[in-house]
Amino acid sequence: MSNRPAGDVASSTVRPHSETSRGAPRRTPARTFLHASDGVRIDAVYEPGVSGHGPSDLVFVVAHGFTGDADRPHVRRIAEAFGRYGAVVTFSFRGHGASDGRSTVGDREVLDLAAAVTWARGFGHARVVTVGFSMGGSVVLRHAALYGGAGDGGDGGDGGHGDDGDARTDAVVSVSAPARWYYRGTAPMRRLHWLVMRPAGRLVGRYGMRTRIHHRDWDPVPLSPVEAVPRIAPTPLLVVHGDRDGYFPVDHPRMLAEAAGDHGELWLEPGMGHAEHASDEALLCRIGDWAVSRAG
Repeated sequence: MSNRPAGDVASSTVRPHSETSRGAPRRTPARTFLHASDGVRIDAVYEPGVSGHGPSDLVFVVAHGFTGDADRPHVRRIAEAFGRYGAVVTFSFRGHGASDGRSTVGDREVLDLAAAVTWARGFGHARVVTVGFSMGGSVVLRHAALYGGAGDGGDGGDGGHGDDGDARTDAVVSVSAPARWYYRGTAPMRRLHWLVMRPAGRLVGRYGMRTRIHHRDWDPVPLSPVEAVPRIAPTPLLVVHGDRDGYFPVDHPRMLAEAAGDHGELWLEPGMGHAEHASDEALLCRIGDWAVSRAG
């Protein structure tokens, strides 16, 4: 296990962008492996975005949903949309895509996001907006609570890094996230629990969905999203959820919004389904506008 800090960078050996070279200047496309603070290597991509729209010091760090990765078409579409407002960092959570390790379905993934945010700031960006979808939506909430704001890092699930300024975010957008753990109230969530909890399900995840899932239960159980939200203040928070989400019904975003109080906003989107696939161009543009106006 590596003792390197979150955000430490190692050379990539997997599908680097052709534009990337050793010693490349800042604000040029780059791809590399980062080391999370527990030593897991995380595949990450930096794109400087299209100049002339948003402020040059703004960077979006996109946290994908379960079974996604940095190369999936739906993640690339999200990155392209936000690239009109600033630079974009995408990455693959542990157990996904080219990243090492196994997925803990939202627990240790907070370390992956912290490494990606630290890397993003290394390109000279003063303002970071974290945007997460589904599982990634829960991760950006916990990350914001643990790395800055009123968070004290005390959930036990990631060792606590609340004083790491380089890993903090300046605004948070959580799309289609759960409010609480172990929810099984919809058919898609019952299928997901089978995928994660059963050996046969983990085989399906590995070979059918290119997602390697850890076999161990959470110990301890990490801070839940709804418990994390009050610790995010005063960092601006936007909760986005569809009223036709097949995974998490609307009581989840309403719980998050209630926990956020005055420092959070809730967009309950009519006709919207779940996560990246349900986020259309108009919604992504509205999120981009919100980020530009609220990130410091």
